[in-house]
Amino acid sequence: MIIIAGFVLGAAYGARKARKAGGKRLDLMQYGAGFGIAFALVGLFVTLILDRTVL
Repeated sequence: MIIIAGFVLGAAYGARKARKAGGKRLDLMQYGAGFGIAFALVGLFVTLILDRTVL
């Protein structure tokens, strides 16, 4: 669940960042995908750490 939320938040943040820089639609999609993947990886590590410490 954290991974999906991280991807969605990262994609939104990346698209917003590209729009602020004056990017076109493909730039928005590329930034969204890149930031989405990066945030999903962070979410994956957070999930693994929580799983190991709680259980």
